[in-house]
Amino acid sequence: MEHGPVTQKTADPRVARIVELFEHFTRDDVARLGEFYAAKAHFKDPFNDVRGLSAVQQVFRHMFDALDEPRFVVRDVIVQGDQCFLSWDFLFRFKRYREGLQTVHGGSQLQLDAIGLILHHRDYWDAAEELYEKLPLVGSLMRWLKKRASG
Repeated sequence: MEHGPVTQKTADPRVARIVELFEHFTRDDVARLGEFYAAKAHFKDPFNDVRGLSAVQQVFRHMFDALDEPRFVVRDVIVQGDQCFLSWDFLFRFKRYREGLQTVHGGSQLQLDAIGLILHHRDYWDAAEELYEKLPLVGSLMRWLKKRASG
């Protein structure tokens, strides 16, 4: 799938194409993740810890099944050799709850292999603050617990 011009956030062409993918990611792109992830890629976030390209593809398929209008906005890119860190905002709408646009702030640590494919992808974000507190019933409980814990 052809996308518009790359937003230049890094001079490293390997990372620039990954940023381009994530900032314009669609359901159709899930099928071509082999162009970006190594066959034995490892992906970890607060909800998933999977290995292998097909398992990584399933994580992203689930994202499109569970959420409306999911998209990433990459804020910062730091590259050192084959290591990369991206800070991002993830914007989406819940399918089951008609709340407004939601935003999760987080970061991804990526390790690239010798040909520039993602070998290791770990997402860092606070599931309690960034997600649970935004759910109607769970959110009020989480905010109450947070208030009680802070004295």
